[in-house]
Amino acid sequence: MARLALLSVSDKTGLVDFARILVNEFDFDVISSGGTAKVLQEAGIPVTKVSDYTGFPEILGGRVKTLHPRVHGGILARRDFDRDIQDLEANDVRPIDLVVVNLYPFEATISKPDVTLSEAVENIDIGGPAMLRAAAKNFKYLTVLSNPEQYENYVKELRDNGEPSLEFRRDCAKAGFWHTCQYDRAIASYLDAQSESETLPPEFGIVGSQIQALRYGENPHQKAAWYQIGKTASGWGAAEKLQGKELSYNNLVDLEAARRLIAEFLGEENPPAAAVLKHTNPCGVALGDTLVRAYENAFNADSVSAFGGIVALNRSIDAPTASALTKTFLECVVAPDCDDEAREILTKKSKVRVLTMSDLAVGTGETIKAIAGGFLVQNADDLVEQTSQWQIATEKQPTPQELEELLFAWKVCKHVKSNAIVVTKDRTTFGIGAGQMNRVGAAKIALEQAGENARGAVLASDGFFPFDDSVRTAAAAGITAIVQPGGSIRDKDSIAAANELGVVMALTGVRHFLH
Repeated sequence: MARLALLSVSDKTGLVDFARILVNEFDFDVISSGGTAKVLQEAGIPVTKVSDYTGFPEILGGRVKTLHPRVHGGILARRDFDRDIQDLEANDVRPIDLVVVNLYPFEATISKPDVTLSEAVENIDIGGPAMLRAAAKNFKYLTVLSNPEQYENYVKELRDNGEPSLEFRRDCAKAGFWHTCQYDRAIASYLDAQSESETLPPEFGIVGSQIQALRYGENPHQKAAWYQIGKTASGWGAAEKLQGKELSYNNLVDLEAARRLIAEFLGEENPPAAAVLKHTNPCGVALGDTLVRAYENAFNADSVSAFGGIVALNRSIDAPTASALTKTFLECVVAPDCDDEAREILTKKSKVRVLTMSDLAVGTGETIKAIAGGFLVQNADDLVEQTSQWQIATEKQPTPQELEELLFAWKVCKHVKSNAIVVTKDRTTFGIGAGQMNRVGAAKIALEQAGENARGAVLASDGFFPFDDSVRTAAAAGITAIVQPGGSIRDKDSIAAANELGVVMALTGVRHFLH
């Protein structure tokens, strides 16, 4: 008896050629449903509709097509169980050797800006996952293909071995289960998003498809890979790499930190901005009247640390900026775009990884950290900073220019590992104290790094001052204004010191710890 294949796919990529090989080269009979059957018929491939095979019509507007014992009996039958074979024969059910199924485009549907809940619900596949799971469960006896990329390898298995190996069938079954797992996760997450609850959901799942195996993780002895959530490429998966070596684990971690920082300065209302990072901490950040000026100021803020750094820009790379970028060793550069002349210039540094990402503001709604036995989830720290919500706690009030400078420093400080202190002037960082065990130490590092540039500069702290010592140290170095969250039981001491020393102090009411 000829082998039997069941083909029912939403993504019809490569379907006709694959079906033609099955029929003409390997003598398969084909049963198929709905639109898949129509495509095969129009291509001249002999096919039996599922409704004709089962003797039961498609009903409920296509909601019920393949949910039938003649289908699932043929999928789930164990060929070496006499009772199963007897059941097939008694009910005129043919064993199915190949199930080719991929699912309704739920993720593509919900990505549409005006999609309604009812439209989304109608794109929740039922028969497809049922067939995938049934066939994957019974991989000992048949093969399930859930991705058009598997077709070529399946044909090779037939040509080389006469039938797919058990190892191949098991790998395809595993892929099928991951496919339905990712599908269910997308549906559950979408339905969670329809809730107006202010709490995180009681269940939280992460499912990814590997984009790329990485050479190693943070260190050469650690294995690593890059995964994409969802079927549609987004974020770094959708970025275009114009040149350079393959991205590493550390590159991607640093690039994400750079993206989050430069996202603070996106939009035409912001001037050109550049950020240089190393090990996820900014070395220098600056705004400028031109992109090249912003980059040069950011680089010169700490040129020693910037060597081998990651650069993020909020404008398309132009020729002057590209020329400046080639003057030193950099690991990666990312910008919304890159003009042709700039691309040509950057080829002089062919090893530097240059990426364009049209939407640098795209991010995750949550951040996730693994811990022993589980993981932690929190909302992303994407609060829009507004000086109108700040409290000026001192007698001395900031000038409009000082307030603008304080906002710049505060935005940068948000992206520095805690304890964090940032000193800026002329919308350029001159001192950054990152990741210190106490705030006094962070302030000393930032002020010493700034040197004479601290005079007339402002200072931002990601957490409150528990004592007035850092305020006094900052004033002695020439700092004229400070921004900090406030909230310490000893705020009054810091405010009193600022009043005594003639320093402006703004309290944001919001802290930005970054661990």
